Order: sequence, then structure tokens, then C-alpha cells
Amino acid sequence: QLKKAKLHVEMAIKEKKIFMVQGPYPIIRHLLRARGWVERKLPSMGRQLEQHRGDQNKQRLKTRPRNGGVGQGESLLYPCGGAQPFLGTTDPLHYAWPPAEEEEEKEEEQCDEDPSGIHDLMSYLVRDRLPNFIWTNFLEATDHELLQQDHVVNHYARVDAFTTKEGLCLSLQNLPWIEQADPNTFFPRCYRLGTTDEQEAFIEDFRLTAARSLLKLALEEAGDRPVRTKQVSNSAKRAAPAGFPLYTELVEEALEVCKQHLGVLRHHDIDRGTPSPCRTCTDWDRFLQEYYHVAHEGAGLVLTRQQRKQCQNLLRHLAEQLPQLGMEGKLNVWILKPGAESQGRGIVCTTRLEEVLQLARGFTAPSVQVGRWVVQKYVERLLTIFGTKFDIRQWFVVTDWKPLTVWFYRDCYLRFCSWPFSLCHLERARHLCNVSVQKWYKTSPDQDPRVPPDKIWSNKQFQEYLEQLGQADAWHQVLVPGMKAAILNALRSAQDQVGFRKGSFELYGADFLVGEDCQPWLLEINSCPTMRPSSAVTRRLCANVQRDILRLVLDRKNNPTCSIGAFELIYKEAAVPKPLSARVKLMVKGCSLKKP
Repeated sequence: QLKKAKLHVEMAIKEKKIFMVQGPYPIIRHLLRARGWVERKLPSMGRQLEQHRGDQNKQRLKTRPRNGGVGQGESLLYPCGGAQPFLGTTDPLHYAWPPAEEEEEKEEEQCDEDPSGIHDLMSYLVRDRLPNFIWTNFLEATDHELLQQDHVVNHYARVDAFTTKEGLCLSLQNLPWIEQADPNTFFPRCYRLGTTDEQEAFIEDFRLTAARSLLKLALEEAGDRPVRTKQVSNSAKRAAPAGFPLYTELVEEALEVCKQHLGVLRHHDIDRGTPSPCRTCTDWDRFLQEYYHVAHEGAGLVLTRQQRKQCQNLLRHLAEQLPQLGMEGKLNVWILKPGAESQGRGIVCTTRLEEVLQLARGFTAPSVQVGRWVVQKYVERLLTIFGTKFDIRQWFVVTDWKPLTVWFYRDCYLRFCSWPFSLCHLERARHLCNVSVQKWYKTSPDQDPRVPPDKIWSNKQFQEYLEQLGQADAWHQVLVPGMKAAILNALRSAQDQVGFRKGSFELYGADFLVGEDCQPWLLEINSCPTMRPSSAVTRRLCANVQRDILRLVLDRKNNPTCSIGAFELIYKEAAVPKPLSARVKLMVKGCSLKKP
């Protein structure tokens, strides 16, 4: 067995097939071993934690190369005599604790079927070797100073420019300066509350959205009863339900605000110096309180026939200027999120301005810095399945940033909530589709029994559902092109911020909601999306995407025509032309003109 292990290790070293895996990725480990790779195993997590709390300086001394030599890069790892790997700054993996993208539960033990102990033996034989392939949960685990040019790592640096909610919000604000694209067509408008200018912009947006929502509520109410005449009789006022006031002037105020806003959108205010419609004629504290009474407490509105026509015309003209008007709904729901958290931590839905501002100031989740909150417009008019909210987890891989090269995975999956969708109730079980959130909730007895018990669907099942709705072409003609365009726009907006390194790659998971018109709305992009299967669907898809990633980043190097599974190249940036050689003479010679 020792002889067999030595021969295998010698071949792996010669072919540069030493790998490291940090985290619960048994599929990656199994597939690499099947390709002849040898793993340099990590220490147990308990040993990592104990050593991480130890004397860092002492560890640096232990791991420092003797005589200052490198010796083919081998003495960077564990000098002779070290029987087992241990923490140290000269290891390309630091084992930071705990992994940033892990859930609250403890790290799973690495699944490793090695009854004969052959892999442990080979790991010991390569203990002083730098791994040629590193798959880890997070970039901070690697020391880039020790990586050689041909080493492959599954992360890039500074991707928080688009993989955090705050970073994505800021990057997409800059998109129009980079691309001829409007983020409002695929990304619900979003504001960073820690920035004074953006907080003020959010307050104005909230007020204007309330005014538009009021017009929609007025039209909806008018559809259920005869429209009132210009004058409101005393008998009509007395007919209002007890305890619920009848607002006679609120629609007129909302109409005036929306008219002014339409003028701003059409740039009619340029020559007039008209102030913002949110700072003119309206007592906004009173207006919002009355709007809350109408939208959430059943208060009535008075709408004349003339106002009804004005509402219809105004909303039609506003829809031409505001791409998100159709998804806004009538209740002005917003969603407050910690700017750099994941897995649904700290997310709150609310319908009141004062609650958003108060929560952002006073409610802090663990590890969230004060002011690092974003607030985003909630997609109220969304497509539900059997009355239940869902979102789509869509994978893609970036294999290069210069030129930007993006691969889209044709298979994805849907995640369902545990309770039926309702905008009148804002519980997390109804509105946050994250598996890490929904696993804590039991399925509601009011839930449609056709919703899958494991709350997961494949995209194939979704396509069958769309076909039943008479939308058979929506997946290939609307949803997939929309998701591809949103992903590319997000990447292009953050491209200059990302730490570029040849030889690296990264898998991302983009989350999308689907509007009533089947338009996809990008919510966020996750670095290191979970590969832990939570259902039969994700068990199959997660295994497939890991298999196809290795085909894409390893097998394709030696065989460009090999199968890459469900990945398809959706974008490869045109290469930047090389600058002219310094030897080229750029001097222009001329002579003076003489009169004939």
C-alpha cells in the first residue's frame, strides 16, 4: 500500500495534481480523486480553532523557511519533521474562523470515505507541497503571496462590490455611466440608509410611491361602487363606516403631487426652477398618516368622475417614465436589509416610513455596522405558485475578469415559502424564500397541498407550470434572457472594483423574483452559494454543477472540446488591443508650403 501510495503521489506531483478542499464539499473531493488528484488534507476543525486562538507569532516562527530558502516552493509549507499541518501564515490556507458564509450550525464534518487509509497516507506524503487547486468557502482562507501563477483558486478578491447588498446597490447606481442600461428595469430601486443623500432620496421616493399607490387605491375602490359626483353630500359622508373617516381631499393632493412628479420626469422643471414635488404643497406627515388609514385600516376615499379620468391618465403617463410602476402595488411595502449579511439575517418588511428609519437607527443584527443598511422596494405584484411566494436561485461562473468571461448554468431551482403569500401579513415565513429561513417554519395548514413538502422545484417543473398557465414561451423568451442581462449588467457595473487574478474562477448564486408579467427582478448575488442539498432536486443539481465546474475550469484546459455539462458561455468581453510598441516612431514630419 505504501508503494502504491508513493507511485500515485509521484505522478500527482509531476502532473501538478495536488488539491485542498475546505468545507463540506464531498462531491469536489470525490471528482478530483477520480481524476488522479491527491488531497493535502486540512487539520480537523477542532484543532484549527485551538491553534487559531494560540500564539500567532510562535506559529510564524515555526513555519518560517530555514536559511531563507524556498526550494521549489515546498519549504513554504511545514518544514521537515512536521507530521501534521497546522495553522500558520505561510500556509496558503489560513482557516479563518468561522467561515463567513456558513450557517449558524456547526461546520459539517468532511465526508471522506477512506476505509483503507490510503488517502490519509498520500495526504501525509504531500504535506509539504503547495496545492495546485484550492476550493474553499471564502477567499480570506488563502494567502495570495504564496500562490503561483498556475495555481487555481475558486474565489476572486473584492467581489463585495456586487455580492453584498450594499455593494450591489452602489454598483448598479453607477451602471448608466458604464453601460447603456437602466438598473430600474431589472433591480428594485434600493438606497443605502447610512448615506445622508440616499436616505433623503429614499424618503422622497417613499412619499411619491405613497401618492401613486393612493391613486391606484382610489381607482380600485371606484371599480366596486358608483363613482361620486363632484360635490360630496352630507349623506355620503354620514354613510362612511363608523370609526373609518372619509377623506374628501386626499385624492386631489395625490393628483397634484403626481402631476408635479411627472413634470420633473419629463424635465419640464428645468426652466422653471420648480422645487421637488415632495417639498411643495403637502404636509407629508399628515398625508402619510391618512394614506396609512386608507391602505391598511379601511378608511374611505372620495373620487369624482373627473378625478377618475385624471388618475387613469396620470398613471398611464407615469408608467411610460417609471419602469417599476407595474410591480409597485398599492400598499407601499419596503424591505429593510443589513448591507453585508446573507441567508435572510436581519431582514424586515414594513409599510411605514417611520418604522424604516427607526429600525435602521436602532435595530442591529450581529456583525452589522451601524448605518450599513439598505432599503429596497418590495415587489408587490409578483407571480406566485399555488398562492405561495417563490424565488429562483440561478448559478453562473466567472472564469476571467480581463476580459470578462461569464458562463450561465442552464439548470436552476425554485425556493418556496412555508406560508401563503399575503401583503397584509409581513411575516418572514411568507416573504423570505431562503432555505436557511424557511427551515425554521412548519408548513402552514392554509398552504396549498400542491406546494412541494421540501419547498423546492426544479426549473423543469416551473416550465411545466408556466405551460399550464398558457405561458409556455415565458421561460426561454422572457425569464432566461432577463436573468442573463441582469447578471451581466451587475458584473459590468462592478468590474473595475474586483481584484483580478488569472487562474482563479468563482461560482455565484443570483436570486430572482418573478413579476406577474414573468419579468425577473434581481434581488442579490451570493458568493459561495451553498452546495448543501436540502431536497432531492438540489441534491441532483448541486452535484451536477460541481461536476460541470471541474469540467469547465480543469478538463477544458487540456481539451477545449470536452463536455462542460449545462454551462453555456453568455459573454466574453472583446480583448483590449495591445499598446503600440515603444519602438514605433510617432513623430510626424512635414514641410512648409511655398507659394507657386
